[in-house]
Amino acid sequence: MKAVRLHAPRDLRLGTATALASPGEGQARIRVGSVGVCGSDLHMYETGRIGDAIIKTPLVLGHEFGGMVLDAAPGAIDGLGVPLIAGTRVAVDPAVPCRHCRQCEEGHPNLCPHHYFYGVWPDDGALRDEMLVEARNCFPVPAAMSEPAVALLETLGVAVHAVDLGRLRVGDGVGIVGCGPVGLLLVRLAKLSGAAPILVWDKHPWRVAKALALGADDGWLVSADGAPAGPKAPGLDIGFEAAWADSSVQHTADVVRPGGRVVLVGIPGDDRLQLSHGTARRKGLTIRMARRMKHTYPRAIALAASGQVDLDDLVSHRFGLDRTPEAYAMNMRYPEGLLKIVVDCAEPA
Repeated sequence: MKAVRLHAPRDLRLGTATALASPGEGQARIRVGSVGVCGSDLHMYETGRIGDAIIKTPLVLGHEFGGMVLDAAPGAIDGLGVPLIAGTRVAVDPAVPCRHCRQCEEGHPNLCPHHYFYGVWPDDGALRDEMLVEARNCFPVPAAMSEPAVALLETLGVAVHAVDLGRLRVGDGVGIVGCGPVGLLLVRLAKLSGAAPILVWDKHPWRVAKALALGADDGWLVSADGAPAGPKAPGLDIGFEAAWADSSVQHTADVVRPGGRVVLVGIPGDDRLQLSHGTARRKGLTIRMARRMKHTYPRAIALAASGQVDLDDLVSHRFGLDRTPEAYAMNMRYPEGLLKIVVDCAEPA
């Protein structure tokens, strides 16, 4: 068996993995299909940390993934409460909550202080052939759904949760700062929700163009120093920050009307929030911090399966597991045309 581990910043190495034990109580063993490369993965790849989580020993990255169930422990049930059996294709929610604390009991498993997360130290992720996962974190997917699309269901779930936090209503004006995969999915969800207008900003012209193709009404480039173009104060109802949470946070607050809502999705590399207190206070903004997602996988699967959201359309590059270091190096360079990279861990059956 093979696995790719991050040994130090920008030091990914392909190596071997020990054979897995049989699934324990409530577990399943899966053959990993495709794994998406996420912005948070890139933070860890570049700096060896994400927020206050520091990688102290070699770590298998990868939290956007799915696969085929090879076997499951007796009595194991999936995320829908159905017995999980071998041969089922699943998407996997990477966050495993304790399910017993106050946050879990009140319906906020994404805020569980006792959770663990596949692909964040010390828990290995999915850049390997096979892995053990919690059966309750597995959600069956349609047979026709591609492996890359299954991996991107986690990304879609994050976008759905952000829309939930923003309380998006029909006719709301929406601004989206950052047109990476999450930002592009926010454009599509806002369009499906009847938002108008939908305005976008990004540093890369091809990502702005993609946002317009997905339904945005207008878009502008942000300069290398973070200075935005376009209207200074368009007075939008909701602003979604989906970049790397640097000057983009202030930009998002600037384009929202007094009394508006701001949802922060991006994760800053330096773990600091950059926002003028005066802007937020004088406008009386409601600011929501998006912590991953909660209870969104069934909706994400339904949106993708119905064709309302085309996840395959976001995949611009694919690499085999052996070429994972090349995939990450490319994502850091961000060449023209790059939208989403996925790593295919298993050969198609």
